[in-house]
Amino acid sequence: MTAVWKNAGKFDEILPQVWEALQEKVDRMITQLGEKSPHVAKEDGIYDDMRIDWWTSGFWPGILWILYDMTGKEHYKEAAWQWDEKLEQASVRDNNFHHDVGFQYLPTAVIKHKLTGDATGLRRGVTAANFLAGRFNLAGNFLRAWNQDKIGWSIVDSTMNLSILFWASQVTEDPRFEQIAIAHATTVVDKFVREDGSVNHILSFNPKTGELIESLGGQGAGPQSAWSRGAAWALHGLANVYRYTGDARYLRAAQRVANYFLACLPEDHVAHWDFRAAESLDGEPRDTSAATCAASGLIELAEFLPGIEGAVYRQAAERILLSLTQNYGTWEQPEHQAILREGTGNKPAGQNVNVSLIYGDYYYVESIAKLLGWKQRIF
Repeated sequence: MTAVWKNAGKFDEILPQVWEALQEKVDRMITQLGEKSPHVAKEDGIYDDMRIDWWTSGFWPGILWILYDMTGKEHYKEAAWQWDEKLEQASVRDNNFHHDVGFQYLPTAVIKHKLTGDATGLRRGVTAANFLAGRFNLAGNFLRAWNQDKIGWSIVDSTMNLSILFWASQVTEDPRFEQIAIAHATTVVDKFVREDGSVNHILSFNPKTGELIESLGGQGAGPQSAWSRGAAWALHGLANVYRYTGDARYLRAAQRVANYFLACLPEDHVAHWDFRAAESLDGEPRDTSAATCAASGLIELAEFLPGIEGAVYRQAAERILLSLTQNYGTWEQPEHQAILREGTGNKPAGQNVNVSLIYGDYYYVESIAKLLGWKQRIF
């Protein structure tokens, strides 16, 4: 990293240089990753290779599609092209696809169709939307999380997956997808988002009656804690719902979560993994993936709100991205296969703490592309 980067006071001072460095980084990643489906890179900086039905399998090709759309360089499209076919092939074998098919098919099949008109991308995206719609619980107005015995569970992460339902309604002119998305989004506002703007991660419902049973801690520190990535999912996801519906209820809920998120940030603007993990957060790990997803959602809010109100959110996003770039990047480690360090996957389970996470990398790229004028919206 140059001294100019390290000493910059505002992100727009270094944005063009960061974009150039990102392209160099992703070009190396294409060679380094090969056919891998990455999720986590630990201390050695080497991304793992997860099965294709794992929930993070769409984020690496999503990075490639964004760079293709922004640059027009064919090698990004070539590297991204086959990923939705791989997902489809896995869907006809024994698999564990669930509520996160939006994370998998939006940055592969859906964007492929949007950018190229590819008919197979359209078909695969609509098929995934049908699969997600089939997980809707009518009694409780929620999308079921996971598989096996988690019949009455729903999670805040699914707010981000609603975009595939809204998109499917647009391309098929079938309102049922949108109706399900709105019903689940309303449950997020009413049941997941707390009065202070913090959010529940997992809610358990009676699957027959729809009655709310309890809040579960999930990946947060406890049932009443404030898991930061959950807040980022809600912030960004509800902003997306507003984009599709124009209903101010979802915009205001996204703002409530955003205001809580921003109020809890430490001096360097990069979130701890849970804002209520302990009385003092000194020594608690950060989660750069929560920071990047929130930054992308804040940019959305800034576009929806006029004047000073919107400017406040954009400036907050830029402060987050500046700190991530200056303090958490791997720019001076060309052998490192990720873009950002210090993500936290699931601290209560002791899994993937202080690592690189592919979804953190994805939302970093997405945020920077938005600041540079990228108009496509996947999520």
